[in-house]
Amino acid sequence: MAFTVTVLGSATPYPRPNAPCSGYLVRDEEASIWLDAGPGTLAALQEYLSPADLDAIWISHLHADHVADLLPAVYALLFADLRLRRPIPLYGPPGTAARISAFLSNTGRAPIEEVFAVRELHDGHSARVGGLTLDSVAVSHGFPAFGVRITDGERTFAYSGDTGPCEALASLADGADLFLCEADGIDPSAEHLTPTEAGRAATGAGRLVLTHVGHTVTVREAVRLAAEHFSGPVAYAAPRTVFRV
Repeated sequence: MAFTVTVLGSATPYPRPNAPCSGYLVRDEEASIWLDAGPGTLAALQEYLSPADLDAIWISHLHADHVADLLPAVYALLFADLRLRRPIPLYGPPGTAARISAFLSNTGRAPIEEVFAVRELHDGHSARVGGLTLDSVAVSHGFPAFGVRITDGERTFAYSGDTGPCEALASLADGADLFLCEADGIDPSAEHLTPTEAGRAATGAGRLVLTHVGHTVTVREAVRLAAEHFSGPVAYAAPRTVFRV
């Protein structure tokens, strides 16, 4: 049975009405994974399940538009009406625990270990969550940042995170049934992809879904430009869209 990727949000660099920042819910019959936790995605996540029922969280990098909703998640899981069975495994870049703790430490160190079991990512990091395997790949974003391949052994979903052009993108996308790739803007950058570059990066994947489309290009134009360089189907990661892998 195929697993699914639900778009919680894809806006950048700040949430818009009914459009949270980057965040996705990956689910199979055994596991639910919150993939990036941009502003607005905690509320969107609760349309599908309680945060207390998550099996894992995976964070691509520590820019606020991908991680900020971990902060209210701590309040929800530690100080409110939600009850955890155990701390949620949280896979994130080096420094993830310190960053969360520092923000929440107004009257002393916040006991985030009661909420998150933080495990730091590195290039080649692999984790098993239910029936899914998550393989992290370092990408180019000016500081530690990762993409991920998630597979159930038969089908593979790949996510670029935020990245500029780099050799890792080819291996990330190659053989993926679905490739979720950022296409931030029209101007080339060392830290982000244009839609054209996203289309080229998707070579080897079955389907391409664009996310993190910035203000310098419309969604329609981004899809058109990517499709000029990718022969498979191209779509946009609109909030609440569910993609079957």
